[in-house]
Amino acid sequence: IAVWIGYEAARRLVDPPEVEAGLVLVVALAGIAMNGLVLLLLSRAERRSLNVRGAYLHIATDAAAFVGTAVAAALILATGWDRFDPLASLFVAALALAAGWSLLRESGRIFLEGAPASAPPSEVGEALVAHPGVVEAHDLHVWTVTSGFPALSAHVLVEPGGDCHRIRLELERMLRERFALDHTTLQVEHVGVESGLSIARGQNL
Repeated sequence: IAVWIGYEAARRLVDPPEVEAGLVLVVALAGIAMNGLVLLLLSRAERRSLNVRGAYLHIATDAAAFVGTAVAAALILATGWDRFDPLASLFVAALALAAGWSLLRESGRIFLEGAPASAPPSEVGEALVAHPGVVEAHDLHVWTVTSGFPALSAHVLVEPGGDCHRIRLELERMLRERFALDHTTLQVEHVGVESGLSIARGQNL
């Protein structure tokens, strides 16, 4: 759809048709009001679901498109220059492409079980090793189970005599607050003499 809108806009930039700017302005203002109401309702919904986020993004894109259309119509009424109409259409096409790409990238991340954008495995691994008492973190995996459900598993080695239970709770709190990782599985044990220092970097999309 965005490609078709862009094509038509380019064609009308070359040969602009007559635009009934008054009617366009009325329709655009009505669209702004209706989409604004829907946005208000959706803003109260939990947007961790990709479906809900997609609906919200769709309505937000529509609202922005209507704003651009209203501005174009007002400028046509003020100046008589009809090319503001195809310029607004190019703006709408750009918005649609950006929104579509955002959703496609997020859904692809879920299908491929890639790491969520909020939790790059390299940064997560470094944060684990930097925690007081932690000597090594390996077998680190960060992936997206479904929209709003990122998960992590790792094997963590701590200093001899360290409180494994306390450190695990501290690490879980850090992962939740810093990387939005609520679903974590940490195997925490004391370091052995044979252990080296490593950070498993996991998957990243």
